[in-house]
Amino acid sequence: MNILDKIVADKKKEVALKKSIIPASQWEKSVLFERNRNSLAEALKKSKTGIIAEHKRRSPSKSTINQNTNVGQVAQGYQKAGVCGMSVLTDMKYFGGSLEDLLLARASVDIPLLRKEFIIDEYQLLEAKAHGADIILLIAAVLTTSEIKKLSEFAQSLNLDVLLEVHNEEELKKSIMPSLDMLGVNNRNLKTFDVSLDTSKELSLLIPDDFVKVSESGISSIEAIKALKQFGYKGFLIGENFMKTENPGQSATEFIKSLEQ
Repeated sequence: MNILDKIVADKKKEVALKKSIIPASQWEKSVLFERNRNSLAEALKKSKTGIIAEHKRRSPSKSTINQNTNVGQVAQGYQKAGVCGMSVLTDMKYFGGSLEDLLLARASVDIPLLRKEFIIDEYQLLEAKAHGADIILLIAAVLTTSEIKKLSEFAQSLNLDVLLEVHNEEELKKSIMPSLDMLGVNNRNLKTFDVSLDTSKELSLLIPDDFVKVSESGISSIEAIKALKQFGYKGFLIGENFMKTENPGQSATEFIKSLEQ
């Protein structure tokens, strides 16, 4: 069993436990449930930089990235830096995140927020909405075509943007459908954790222009972004590059200033 299979197996248990305690109807009563979406897809279309900054304490590939952050302060730093949106890890076991991180980020900023999670159930979309998310992530590697369709259409009914993540041509071909807003290419192989920007470059040619293209993982330089822009990418998800520093917001500010020059 690879790490992705382990994460998904644990996630199924976690979601089942949560559903046994808190009914879905409870999330629908959240004060945040009626707030209007702040669309990341629209923000990326208008942006010259396209940076989506991430809050991530640790990961299976890098055990500790930054355990000393205050998510609200990081969010404010990212917003001040001029990012298009913020990705918030909400998986506890493997990434050290939580839904409370998403809630605290929402309380701190008004930029688009992505719930970065291994989504396998509609229940998680209700959680995301109730905790202030504007965007949800669907990972093609862990979902069937029918599951992607069902979850993405449900997300759209909740007025959430949908970012669909793929790692290869097979995942991309099974995933393209009208209920997606953005197609993200993860440059990290989730089974081996090897990273290559060539993945984004190769798959870009297969992504229809109807979707906003996002490149994820392994992006640490201005040169990488400039190269990916040539392939039609509008969004660039950056996590470790900012989070491994003492002040992620300041790092994002310096990076974006360099990119704009």
